[in-house]
Amino acid sequence: MNGKGKIRWGIIGLGNIAHQFAKDLSLVEDAELAAVASRNAEKSQEFATQHNCQKSYSSYEAIINDPEIDILYIATPHSSHATLTINALQNNKHVLCEKPIALNYNDALQMIEASKANNKFFMEAFWTRFNPSFREAYSKIKNGEIGHVTYINADFAFYTENLEGEGNRKTDMNLGGGSLLDIGVYPLFLCYVVLGIPTEILAKSNFHKTGADLQTSMILQYENAQAILHSSFVSTYNVKATISGTKGKINLNTPWHQAQSCTLTVDNQEEEILLPTKGKGFTYEIEECHQCLYENRIESSIWSHQNSLDLIKIVDQVRNQIGLEYPS
Repeated sequence: MNGKGKIRWGIIGLGNIAHQFAKDLSLVEDAELAAVASRNAEKSQEFATQHNCQKSYSSYEAIINDPEIDILYIATPHSSHATLTINALQNNKHVLCEKPIALNYNDALQMIEASKANNKFFMEAFWTRFNPSFREAYSKIKNGEIGHVTYINADFAFYTENLEGEGNRKTDMNLGGGSLLDIGVYPLFLCYVVLGIPTEILAKSNFHKTGADLQTSMILQYENAQAILHSSFVSTYNVKATISGTKGKINLNTPWHQAQSCTLTVDNQEEEILLPTKGKGFTYEIEECHQCLYENRIESSIWSHQNSLDLIKIVDQVRNQIGLEYPS
Protein backbone atom coordinates (compact mmCIF):
# COMPACT_ATOMS: atom_id res chain seq x y z
CA MET A 1 0.00 0.00 0.00
CA ASN A 2 1.23 3.51 -0.75
CA GLY A 3 1.77 6.39 1.66
CA LYS A 4 -1.82 7.58 1.25
CA GLY A 5 -3.01 4.22 2.56
CA LYS A 6 -4.65 3.29 -0.72
CA ILE A 7 -4.57 -0.27 -2.03
CA ARG A 8 -2.73 -0.23 -5.35
CA TRP A 9 -4.36 -2.30 -8.08
CA GLY A 10 -3.00 -3.57 -11.36
CA ILE A 11 -5.16 -4.96 -14.19
CA ILE A 12 -4.01 -7.72 -16.55
CA GLY A 13 -6.07 -8.17 -19.72
CA LEU A 14 -7.79 -5.03 -20.96
CA GLY A 15 -11.03 -6.13 -22.60
CA ASN A 16 -14.57 -4.94 -21.98
CA ILE A 17 -14.89 -6.35 -18.46
CA ALA A 18 -11.63 -4.66 -17.43
CA HIS A 19 -13.03 -1.28 -18.52
CA GLN A 20 -16.14 -1.84 -16.39
CA PHE A 21 -13.99 -2.96 -13.45
CA ALA A 22 -11.70 0.08 -13.73
CA LYS A 23 -14.69 2.44 -13.69
CA ASP A 24 -15.98 0.80 -10.50
CA LEU A 25 -12.51 0.81 -8.96
CA SER A 26 -12.57 4.62 -9.18
CA LEU A 27 -15.71 4.61 -6.97
CA VAL A 28 -13.90 2.82 -4.13
CA GLU A 29 -12.30 5.43 -1.89
CA ASP A 30 -9.28 3.44 -0.73
CA ALA A 31 -8.46 1.99 -4.17
CA GLU A 32 -5.95 3.27 -6.70
CA LEU A 33 -5.42 1.97 -10.24
CA ALA A 34 -1.63 1.96 -10.32
CA ALA A 35 -0.83 0.02 -13.51
CA VAL A 36 -2.40 -1.87 -16.40
CA ALA A 37 -1.01 -4.46 -18.80
CA SER A 38 -1.85 -5.74 -22.27
CA ARG A 39 0.34 -7.54 -24.79
CA ASN A 40 -0.48 -4.62 -27.11
CA ALA A 41 1.44 -1.49 -26.02
CA GLU A 42 -0.95 0.92 -27.76
CA LYS A 43 -4.01 -0.71 -26.20
CA SER A 44 -2.37 -0.59 -22.79
CA GLN A 45 -1.53 3.12 -23.12
CA GLU A 46 -5.03 3.98 -24.33
CA PHE A 47 -6.61 2.11 -21.41
CA ALA A 48 -4.30 3.83 -18.91
CA THR A 49 -5.11 7.27 -20.34
CA GLN A 50 -8.85 6.60 -20.31
CA HIS A 51 -8.78 5.53 -16.65
CA ASN A 52 -6.24 8.05 -15.32
CA CYS A 53 -3.62 5.41 -14.63
CA GLN A 54 0.05 6.43 -14.59
CA LYS A 55 1.66 3.17 -15.70
CA SER A 56 0.95 0.95 -18.69
CA TYR A 57 2.83 -2.20 -19.58
CA SER A 58 3.07 -4.18 -22.83
CA SER A 59 3.81 -7.46 -21.06
CA TYR A 60 2.13 -9.36 -18.26
CA GLU A 61 5.51 -10.23 -16.73
CA ALA A 62 6.32 -6.53 -16.25
CA ILE A 63 3.21 -5.77 -14.19
CA ILE A 64 3.60 -8.98 -12.18
CA ASN A 65 7.15 -7.88 -11.28
CA ASP A 66 6.17 -4.30 -10.40
CA PRO A 67 6.90 -3.92 -6.63
CA GLU A 68 4.45 -1.01 -6.37
CA ILE A 69 1.37 -3.18 -7.02
CA ASP A 70 -0.50 -4.69 -4.06
CA ILE A 71 -3.16 -6.72 -5.88
CA LEU A 72 -3.74 -7.80 -9.47
CA TYR A 73 -7.10 -8.18 -11.18
CA ILE A 74 -6.73 -10.83 -13.90
CA ALA A 75 -9.26 -10.42 -16.72
CA THR A 76 -7.61 -12.43 -19.49
CA PRO A 77 -9.25 -15.35 -21.36
CA HIS A 78 -10.03 -18.38 -19.18
CA SER A 79 -7.15 -20.53 -20.42
CA SER A 80 -4.49 -18.20 -18.94
CA HIS A 81 -6.06 -17.71 -15.49
CA ALA A 82 -4.09 -20.45 -13.75
CA THR A 83 -0.62 -19.58 -15.08
CA LEU A 84 -0.96 -15.84 -14.51
CA THR A 85 -2.49 -16.24 -11.04
CA ILE A 86 0.23 -18.62 -9.86
CA ASN A 87 2.99 -16.37 -11.27
CA ALA A 88 1.47 -13.34 -9.55
CA LEU A 89 1.08 -15.10 -6.18
CA GLN A 90 4.68 -16.30 -6.36
CA ASN A 91 5.77 -12.71 -7.06
CA ASN A 92 4.28 -11.31 -3.86
CA LYS A 93 0.98 -10.14 -5.34
CA HIS A 94 -2.53 -10.68 -4.04
CA VAL A 95 -4.92 -11.77 -6.81
CA LEU A 96 -8.55 -11.32 -7.83
CA CYS A 97 -9.07 -13.57 -10.87
CA GLU A 98 -12.10 -13.42 -13.16
CA LYS A 99 -14.51 -16.32 -13.25
CA PRO A 100 -14.33 -19.13 -14.08
CA ILE A 101 -11.40 -19.66 -11.74
CA ALA A 102 -9.72 -21.97 -14.28
CA LEU A 103 -10.41 -24.51 -17.04
CA ASN A 104 -10.66 -27.38 -14.56
CA TYR A 105 -10.47 -28.48 -10.92
CA ASN A 106 -6.78 -29.45 -11.00
CA ASP A 107 -5.71 -26.00 -12.23
CA ALA A 108 -7.92 -24.36 -9.60
CA LEU A 109 -6.37 -26.49 -6.88
CA GLN A 110 -2.86 -25.42 -7.92
CA MET A 111 -3.92 -21.76 -7.79
CA ILE A 112 -5.26 -22.15 -4.26
CA GLU A 113 -2.18 -24.07 -3.15
CA ALA A 114 -0.04 -21.19 -4.48
CA SER A 115 -2.12 -18.73 -2.43
CA LYS A 116 -1.50 -20.76 0.72
CA ALA A 117 2.19 -21.44 0.02
CA ASN A 118 2.92 -17.73 -0.54
CA ASN A 119 0.48 -16.45 2.12
CA LYS A 120 -1.21 -14.17 -0.41
CA PHE A 121 -4.89 -13.34 -0.78
CA PHE A 122 -6.63 -15.00 -3.70
CA MET A 123 -10.28 -14.91 -4.77
CA GLU A 124 -12.27 -15.86 -7.84
CA ALA A 125 -14.09 -12.73 -9.01
CA PHE A 126 -17.65 -14.03 -8.67
CA TRP A 127 -19.08 -10.53 -8.33
CA THR A 128 -22.71 -11.75 -8.16
CA ARG A 129 -22.00 -13.26 -4.72
CA PHE A 130 -21.48 -9.71 -3.38
CA ASN A 131 -24.39 -8.08 -5.23
CA PRO A 132 -26.82 -6.46 -2.71
CA SER A 133 -29.96 -7.96 -4.31
CA PHE A 134 -28.39 -11.41 -4.36
CA ARG A 135 -27.33 -11.11 -0.73
CA GLU A 136 -30.80 -9.93 0.28
CA ALA A 137 -32.48 -12.79 -1.58
CA TYR A 138 -30.05 -15.30 -0.09
CA SER A 139 -30.71 -13.94 3.40
CA LYS A 140 -34.48 -14.36 2.94
CA ILE A 141 -33.99 -17.91 1.64
CA LYS A 142 -31.78 -18.77 4.62
CA ASN A 143 -34.35 -17.27 7.00
CA GLY A 144 -36.98 -19.65 5.60
CA GLU A 145 -39.20 -16.95 4.12
CA ILE A 146 -39.98 -19.08 1.05
CA GLY A 147 -39.90 -22.38 2.97
CA HIS A 148 -37.76 -25.28 1.77
CA VAL A 149 -36.29 -24.61 -1.67
CA THR A 150 -37.48 -27.27 -4.10
CA TYR A 151 -36.81 -25.74 -7.53
CA ILE A 152 -34.47 -23.27 -9.22
CA ASN A 153 -34.82 -22.00 -12.77
CA ALA A 154 -32.08 -19.75 -14.13
CA ASP A 155 -30.70 -18.83 -17.51
CA PHE A 156 -27.95 -16.67 -18.93
CA ALA A 157 -28.29 -16.22 -22.68
CA PHE A 158 -27.66 -13.55 -25.26
CA TYR A 159 -27.44 -13.66 -29.04
CA THR A 160 -23.93 -13.10 -30.37
CA GLU A 161 -23.68 -12.10 -34.04
CA ASN A 162 -20.08 -12.86 -34.95
CA LEU A 163 -18.77 -16.10 -33.51
CA GLU A 164 -16.29 -16.82 -36.31
CA GLY A 165 -12.59 -16.21 -36.56
CA GLU A 166 -9.53 -17.37 -34.70
CA GLY A 167 -9.01 -15.61 -31.39
CA ASN A 168 -12.73 -15.13 -30.76
CA ARG A 169 -12.87 -15.60 -27.00
CA LYS A 170 -16.34 -17.17 -27.14
CA THR A 171 -15.54 -19.98 -29.58
CA ASP A 172 -11.75 -20.42 -29.61
CA MET A 173 -11.01 -23.63 -27.73
CA ASN A 174 -7.44 -22.50 -27.01
CA LEU A 175 -8.94 -19.61 -25.00
CA GLY A 176 -11.44 -21.79 -23.11
CA GLY A 177 -14.37 -20.82 -25.35
CA GLY A 178 -17.98 -21.91 -25.02
CA SER A 179 -21.11 -20.75 -23.24
CA LEU A 180 -20.64 -23.10 -20.26
CA LEU A 181 -17.44 -21.52 -18.95
CA ASP A 182 -18.33 -18.01 -20.05
CA ILE A 183 -21.88 -17.67 -18.73
CA GLY A 184 -23.18 -21.11 -17.75
CA VAL A 185 -21.12 -20.84 -14.58
CA TYR A 186 -23.57 -18.20 -13.29
CA PRO A 187 -26.68 -20.42 -13.01
CA LEU A 188 -24.48 -23.23 -11.67
CA PHE A 189 -23.10 -20.81 -9.07
CA LEU A 190 -26.65 -19.88 -8.01
CA CYS A 191 -27.66 -23.51 -7.48
CA TYR A 192 -24.46 -24.27 -5.60
CA VAL A 193 -24.89 -21.33 -3.20
CA VAL A 194 -28.57 -22.09 -2.50
CA LEU A 195 -28.66 -25.91 -2.68
CA GLY A 196 -25.06 -27.11 -2.49
CA ILE A 197 -23.51 -29.90 -4.55
CA PRO A 198 -26.02 -31.86 -6.68
CA THR A 199 -26.34 -35.64 -6.47
CA GLU A 200 -26.67 -35.96 -10.26
CA ILE A 201 -26.28 -33.79 -13.35
CA LEU A 202 -27.80 -34.24 -16.79
CA ALA A 203 -26.58 -31.93 -19.55
CA LYS A 204 -26.73 -31.58 -23.34
CA SER A 205 -25.20 -29.03 -25.72
CA ASN A 206 -25.18 -27.79 -29.29
CA PHE A 207 -21.68 -27.03 -30.56
CA HIS A 208 -19.81 -24.62 -32.80
CA LYS A 209 -17.54 -26.11 -35.49
CA THR A 210 -14.56 -25.34 -33.23
CA GLY A 211 -15.93 -27.67 -30.55
CA ALA A 212 -17.08 -24.88 -28.20
CA ASP A 213 -20.59 -25.26 -26.82
CA LEU A 214 -22.99 -22.68 -28.27
CA GLN A 215 -25.82 -23.57 -25.90
CA THR A 216 -26.04 -25.89 -22.94
CA SER A 217 -29.06 -27.08 -20.96
CA MET A 218 -28.60 -28.62 -17.53
CA ILE A 219 -30.78 -30.46 -15.02
CA LEU A 220 -29.37 -30.65 -11.50
CA GLN A 221 -30.83 -33.30 -9.20
CA TYR A 222 -30.79 -32.87 -5.42
CA GLU A 223 -32.26 -35.11 -2.75
CA ASN A 224 -35.34 -32.90 -2.35
CA ALA A 225 -34.98 -30.36 -5.16
CA GLN A 226 -34.27 -29.88 -8.85
CA ALA A 227 -32.88 -27.11 -11.03
CA ILE A 228 -33.22 -26.39 -14.74
CA LEU A 229 -30.48 -24.14 -16.11
CA HIS A 230 -29.45 -22.82 -19.51
CA SER A 231 -26.63 -20.87 -21.14
CA SER A 232 -26.47 -19.73 -24.76
CA PHE A 233 -24.73 -17.50 -27.29
CA VAL A 234 -27.36 -18.22 -29.96
CA SER A 235 -30.60 -16.98 -28.40
CA THR A 236 -31.94 -14.19 -26.27
CA TYR A 237 -33.79 -15.04 -23.09
CA ASN A 238 -34.95 -13.54 -19.78
CA VAL A 239 -31.66 -13.69 -17.87
CA LYS A 240 -33.85 -14.12 -14.81
CA ALA A 241 -33.51 -16.47 -11.86
CA THR A 242 -36.35 -17.89 -9.80
CA ILE A 243 -35.82 -19.71 -6.53
CA SER A 244 -39.04 -21.53 -5.54
CA GLY A 245 -39.92 -23.03 -2.17
CA THR A 246 -42.76 -24.61 -0.25
CA LYS A 247 -44.07 -21.20 0.94
CA GLY A 248 -43.20 -18.83 -1.90
CA LYS A 249 -40.54 -17.73 -4.38
CA ILE A 250 -37.88 -15.11 -4.98
CA ASN A 251 -37.03 -13.67 -8.38
CA LEU A 252 -33.65 -12.11 -9.00
CA ASN A 253 -34.76 -9.62 -11.61
CA THR A 254 -33.30 -9.23 -15.12
CA PRO A 255 -30.36 -9.36 -15.63
CA TRP A 256 -30.13 -11.47 -12.51
CA HIS A 257 -26.33 -11.82 -12.31
CA GLN A 258 -26.13 -8.05 -11.74
CA ALA A 259 -29.62 -7.56 -10.29
CA GLN A 260 -30.78 -4.14 -9.12
CA SER A 261 -33.77 -5.66 -7.33
CA CYS A 262 -35.40 -8.89 -6.23
CA THR A 263 -39.07 -9.79 -5.88
CA LEU A 264 -40.38 -11.85 -2.97
CA THR A 265 -43.74 -13.58 -3.46
CA VAL A 266 -45.44 -15.20 -0.45
CA ASP A 267 -49.21 -15.94 -0.21
CA ASN A 268 -49.70 -14.28 -3.60
CA GLN A 269 -48.35 -11.02 -2.17
CA GLU A 270 -45.48 -9.53 -4.18
CA GLU A 271 -42.84 -7.32 -2.62
CA GLU A 272 -40.19 -5.76 -4.84
CA ILE A 273 -37.00 -4.89 -2.99
CA LEU A 274 -34.95 -2.26 -4.82
CA LEU A 275 -31.21 -2.37 -4.12
CA PRO A 276 -29.44 -0.49 -6.93
CA THR A 277 -25.71 -1.13 -7.19
CA LYS A 278 -22.94 1.38 -6.75
CA GLY A 279 -21.55 1.61 -10.29
CA LYS A 280 -21.86 -1.56 -12.34
CA GLY A 281 -21.51 -3.65 -9.17
CA PHE A 282 -17.85 -4.69 -9.14
CA THR A 283 -17.44 -2.28 -6.22
CA TYR A 284 -18.65 -4.88 -3.70
CA GLU A 285 -16.10 -7.57 -4.57
CA ILE A 286 -13.40 -4.89 -4.56
CA GLU A 287 -14.45 -3.82 -1.06
CA GLU A 288 -14.40 -7.48 0.05
CA CYS A 289 -10.83 -7.82 -1.26
CA HIS A 290 -9.81 -4.73 0.70
CA GLN A 291 -11.42 -5.99 3.88
CA CYS A 292 -9.56 -9.30 3.56
CA LEU A 293 -6.23 -7.51 2.95
CA TYR A 294 -6.73 -5.24 5.98
CA GLU A 295 -7.40 -8.34 8.09
CA ASN A 296 -4.43 -10.27 6.60
CA ARG A 297 -6.70 -13.03 5.28
CA ILE A 298 -5.79 -15.08 2.21
CA GLU A 299 -9.41 -15.88 1.34
CA SER A 300 -12.91 -14.47 1.67
CA SER A 301 -15.41 -16.08 4.01
CA ILE A 302 -18.20 -15.06 1.61
CA TRP A 303 -16.68 -16.65 -1.52
CA SER A 304 -13.97 -18.95 -0.21
CA HIS A 305 -11.31 -21.13 -1.83
CA GLN A 306 -13.50 -24.16 -1.10
CA ASN A 307 -16.50 -22.49 -2.74
CA SER A 308 -14.47 -22.00 -5.92
CA LEU A 309 -13.23 -25.60 -5.83
CA ASP A 310 -16.76 -26.95 -5.32
CA LEU A 311 -18.11 -24.88 -8.20
CA ILE A 312 -15.40 -25.81 -10.70
CA LYS A 313 -15.92 -29.48 -9.77
CA ILE A 314 -19.61 -29.09 -10.72
CA VAL A 315 -18.59 -27.34 -13.98
CA ASP A 316 -16.19 -30.21 -14.73
CA GLN A 317 -19.06 -32.68 -14.31
CA VAL A 318 -21.18 -30.75 -16.81
CA ARG A 319 -18.21 -30.52 -19.18
CA ASN A 320 -17.71 -34.28 -19.00
CA GLN A 321 -21.45 -34.85 -19.58
CA ILE A 322 -21.49 -32.82 -22.78
CA GLY A 323 -18.07 -34.02 -24.01
CA LEU A 324 -16.40 -30.61 -23.97
CA GLU A 325 -12.60 -30.98 -24.08
CA TYR A 326 -10.00 -28.24 -24.24
CA PRO A 327 -6.64 -28.69 -26.01
CA SER A 328 -4.71 -27.84 -22.83
